[in-house]
Amino acid sequence: MGNSALKSHLETSQKTGVFQLTAKGLQEFPEELQRLTGNLRTVDLSGNKIEVLPAAIGNFLQLKSLTLNSNRLSCVPAEISRLKKLETLSLNGNRIQQLPPTLGQLKALRTLNLSGNQISEFPSGLGTLRHLDLLDLSRNQIHLVPAEVSELQAIEINLNQNQISVLSAEVSRCPRLKVLRLEENCLELSSIPQSVLKDSQVSLFSLEGNLFEVKNLRDLEGYDKVRTTSCHAARHHIILNPATVTRVSGGL
Repeated sequence: MGNSALKSHLETSQKTGVFQLTAKGLQEFPEELQRLTGNLRTVDLSGNKIEVLPAAIGNFLQLKSLTLNSNRLSCVPAEISRLKKLETLSLNGNRIQQLPPTLGQLKALRTLNLSGNQISEFPSGLGTLRHLDLLDLSRNQIHLVPAEVSELQAIEINLNQNQISVLSAEVSRCPRLKVLRLEENCLELSSIPQSVLKDSQVSLFSLEGNLFEVKNLRDLEGYDKVRTTSCHAARHHIILNPATVTRVSGGL
């Protein structure tokens, strides 16, 4: 991209607080953005070839939304924790293997989207994100959902298309969890904690594509509190506490 075109984008962003430059073949985070650290609220650099998110990202103190989907990032700098106003962090389709422990300092974060990366362990330290609504970890390489999951404040957790064979019963203790997606994993029927059926706040529990037939859930205690339905290309979902399902974002 030519300097004149970039200059034009920068001038516009200075007025609007929004910098969007997608699918332009950028190989580096634009250094020129540093002059806009005081007023940028939204940055979208999706569809480029950026390999490194610089530590200087921590200087964008007004940032509310940062989107770098479909780049070549392999890590997230610890300095991102300085973005105290950040509400949306979307890093889909990169090469990220793990997250910095400082991510839990993003107190305003509502959406954390890490779908399509190379994460093999369920991220720790996210329980401090008290306003988190959506945690999307679909299309990664996670094998285990640990007991620490109970600390999450998320309303929706998407773990579709991982390699999960162990689901901690502590997931039923997530205080705000309404939607739990676990399609296309490696779960056996015996791996499904009955407490999710009986005791959790979950309203939508999605399990199609595991190592059992969804209809066999009727053998588990607590099944009398659920009903199954079919939608979206015959995918099966378990609806818990049907009276509350109207509160679920993006319902059936």
